[in-house]
Amino acid sequence: MGRAVASRGKSGKHELRARQHSREHAAPRTPELPELDRLIHERIRLGIVSALATNDSLSFNDLKRVLKTTDGNLSVHARKLEEAEYISCVKFFEGRVPRTEYRLTVKGRAALAEYLDQMEEWIRVTREEH
Repeated sequence: MGRAVASRGKSGKHELRARQHSREHAAPRTPELPELDRLIHERIRLGIVSALATNDSLSFNDLKRVLKTTDGNLSVHARKLEEAEYISCVKFFEGRVPRTEYRLTVKGRAALAEYLDQMEEWIRVTREEH
């Protein structure tokens, strides 16, 4: 009877080592995460749509100041959002001074809401992992 117990004990240790080895070398668990809207995910573009979501409209200079970016950088990113119809742009003169004003469109507001839902899902899944 003593041998059977000792034999099972060795087998149990071997099995435990095999399971530990298997866990160490198992493929990493990858949770299903939603695809993020790459257009909004970029920092400056996310800043633009976020700022416009909380304001009726903002001028080019307002956005530049809020986002702490350059004219060229803001222009490039705003144009991408405008081409996707996430924001609208109106150019006009105030006296002799040209002004550019941006607004978030219905499509842009929906895209931002979807993006925020996706990010909340990423956060939820990540917190569940720890």
